Amino acid sequence: MKKLIFLWPLLFFACNSTPPPENNTIVDNTPAVNLPKVTHPFNEENAFQFVKKQVDFGPRVPGTKQHAKCHQFFVDHFTKLADTVYLQESTATTFDNKTIPIKNIIAVFNPLAKKRIILCAHWDTRPFADQDTENKNKPILGANDGASGSGVLMEMAQILNQNRIDIGVDIILFDAEDWGDNTGMTEDSYCLGSQYWGKNTHIPNYKADFGILLDMVGAPNAQFGYEGYSLKNAHSYLSLVWETAIAAGYDRYFKNFQRGYITDDHVYMMKYTGIPVIDIIDYDPQTDSKFGAYWHTHQDNMDAIDKKTLKAVGQTLVNVIYNY
Repeated sequence: MKKLIFLWPLLFFACNSTPPPENNTIVDNTPAVNLPKVTHPFNEENAFQFVKKQVDFGPRVPGTKQHAKCHQFFVDHFTKLADTVYLQESTATTFDNKTIPIKNIIAVFNPLAKKRIILCAHWDTRPFADQDTENKNKPILGANDGASGSGVLMEMAQILNQNRIDIGVDIILFDAEDWGDNTGMTEDSYCLGSQYWGKNTHIPNYKADFGILLDMVGAPNAQFGYEGYSLKNAHSYLSLVWETAIAAGYDRYFKNFQRGYITDDHVYMMKYTGIPVIDIIDYDPQTDSKFGAYWHTHQDNMDAIDKKTLKAVGQTLVNVIYNY
């Protein structure tokens, strides 16, 4: 029986805390596994349309009407497909002293299974285009930075609904990831939704084997390197995902090089739960940010999305899960 569960926790105020988990005690001993290439097909056209639908709402800035409409879109989608859906709601204070809502969505498949995998992304968009040359104070559409990961996971939910497996899979869409201070002057200003979830998991003492975070996974000719915290704290699972991608022929996207350390949702997931999580995130050596030229600009529209990239990421996830 499907359940829709509302979680109404206390207020959450973003504040400084200990640094990200550079010296944590996560134990990661999973051996590398050679996985078969063929499994259930991932439909990149569906994923592309899910991305477009989000973008059509407009910027999904927390507290706006567009944000509320997109939230309902997700709730309707996952309620039809998952065994249980948790709606985790709270508030946070941003680095610029705005009080915003947090609306995390957790779609649970096979809730009784002890062996579990997390698939996650953020779904909100940045309220300003600080990396652009004009209209810097206007919110961005966030086609790749936000909608791409959520779109892939919406299609993953359809696959999981139609092709049941013995392990448990939890799809988490984090809110309030992108309202952060790009100057680096405010500690822990990003990833407010995952910080809240890490401190208040939807199930007390929640555990999973590992997690995969998607962030900016739709750009044309995207490159995904080894993110620093992923390599340090979840190296076996990073190898598992990259080997699976390469075995499926996606070596043009999943590259064998190390990029820098990125403070993303996975950092706080690991910090507060001890669950190893890797980050699949776009890398562009041609830009100062090492993200695409679209990053935090108004160029982050549907032109920043390529179906082939969505396919590479989505099919890799399917292959990992169904052969785990």
